[in-house]
Amino acid sequence: MSYLYVNDTPGQYPDSWYAETATMLAPQPALKGEKSADLCVVGAGYTGLSAALHAAKAGQSVIVLEAQRIGFGASGRNGGQIGSGFNKDVHWLADHLGRDRAKALWALAGQGKTLVRTLIADHAPDADYRPGIIHAALTQGEVAEHHSEADHLSFNYDYRSLTKLDADQLAMLIGSNVFKGGVLDEGAGYCHPLNLVLGLARAAQAAGVEIHERSEVHKVEPGRVQTNGGVVRAKNILLACNGYGTHLNRKTASHVLPINNYLAVTEPLGDRAPMIRPVAVADSRFVVNYWWQTRDGRLVYGGGESYGRKYPKDIRAKVRANLARVYPELKDVNLTHAWGGTLAVTSTRLPYLAEVEPGLFAAAGYSGHGVALSILCGKLVADAIAGDRSDFDLIANLPTPALPAGRIFGPAMTSAAMFAFSLRDRFGV
Repeated sequence: MSYLYVNDTPGQYPDSWYAETATMLAPQPALKGEKSADLCVVGAGYTGLSAALHAAKAGQSVIVLEAQRIGFGASGRNGGQIGSGFNKDVHWLADHLGRDRAKALWALAGQGKTLVRTLIADHAPDADYRPGIIHAALTQGEVAEHHSEADHLSFNYDYRSLTKLDADQLAMLIGSNVFKGGVLDEGAGYCHPLNLVLGLARAAQAAGVEIHERSEVHKVEPGRVQTNGGVVRAKNILLACNGYGTHLNRKTASHVLPINNYLAVTEPLGDRAPMIRPVAVADSRFVVNYWWQTRDGRLVYGGGESYGRKYPKDIRAKVRANLARVYPELKDVNLTHAWGGTLAVTSTRLPYLAEVEPGLFAAAGYSGHGVALSILCGKLVADAIAGDRSDFDLIANLPTPALPAGRIFGPAMTSAAMFAFSLRDRFGV
């Protein structure tokens, strides 16, 4: 069964804290009959709605097709962190791509963060952007790496938003003493992710974009997109489904691997709330843990992943085990909400952006940096359609080779190979 339906009820958002607290839109009508547009976007998440909004502002007619609901996928389920850069540090980028390209990519990713903050201010104030992400290290060696990169970014990239933290400083901020130190990135931030994508949808509709929900796409070919209810003919098409739509294009599927990730939210913690200031945190585990504290004292905590389509039977238990490693005093706390979602990674953990055929674009595989990079990539597709490909090509030329084993051996074999590749890349083994 498709990732779109195997874990979720058709036409319904997951039972998440985000869905409970979001400023919802009314359901949008399904596509019926034949329509035409300058751009047809498949997927009403960050990538697709950013592309739609920016293309519409440039004078294009745009139709967006969504199989479920606006923001149903990773855009409405993620940890809300708007991080700096890519899922490769600037040293890796400089070593593999050269210093000039590394600097250009860092600057472009910074534009992505600025774009997100601007869109929240203009169209989604209820997404409640707040600055600050702490990168928390579990070993002294990782602390040294974080601090060295902070110095490097300050001196060579003029990025002065990083504060180096020792173990005591970090523990005082987040209320946990399991980490050896880290850095606080004040140039990054976090938000309510579902309210952000819903705000983008409202802005896109105000700009003239036509959005159709419950309109699953079954076939895509140059100039033509088909659902059960109708057809859209368009000069340009964007596949913006990330992990939920790799089946729509074989070339995209060969570069992008869907994986599942899990989050839970605690009850309001009152005096037990551990964090003394509002920041988000991401730790240094290979399968990263990430969290932030809400204004009413809850922890939104993400941790754990799996391959294959189905979620585990007890998501709360999976997340609780990770939460208890950081906050053992909260090991028995009531988790009021727990949910899973499907994102996507590439073999290098860099985003996949491509014009796979003339007029057929794809963007996916953001590998944990999706809030900023997906919204940026959506804009870059709109820019490319309008004739400006410079920044599009900068991302499109990132190395994202075909997945190990070509996915023909299934997700488990592919993920094992990717894990080995990641170990070799990180530790030289």
